[in-house]
Amino acid sequence: MGILNKMFGNSKDDSGKEQTKNIQWIPLTTLSQLDDIKKSSNTESVFIFKHSTRCGISKMVIKEFENLFKPEHQHLKVYYLDLLNHRDISAEIAEKFEVTHQSPQLIVLRNGVSVFDASHNDITLVELARFV
Repeated sequence: MGILNKMFGNSKDDSGKEQTKNIQWIPLTTLSQLDDIKKSSNTESVFIFKHSTRCGISKMVIKEFENLFKPEHQHLKVYYLDLLNHRDISAEIAEKFEVTHQSPQLIVLRNGVSVFDASHNDITLVELARFV
């Protein structure tokens, strides 16, 4: 997962020390994963973050979203979808979970359905504790 580590790996805090992210990104790269995600959502909240690597807003939002994660959120399942490489998966997400496509977008699933979705800067306002 080298490219994801480069994009989302460690960063430095104000003192220059390395900080480990409290988010464990799971790459969403196949349509078949959507069935696994839906099944997993029966026992826990599952997040899908749809990201456009060419969009400045998306880049800013993903960094702010990562900063929402505290050590107590490390166990949350968070899938990362690269929209530019996987438009077919994005289209299937919209259909399967009945959400309008947006980018960037955060979708939270519980019991096989979308219980929350947000786009753009609204993503940075999500209260993760609601879904623990």
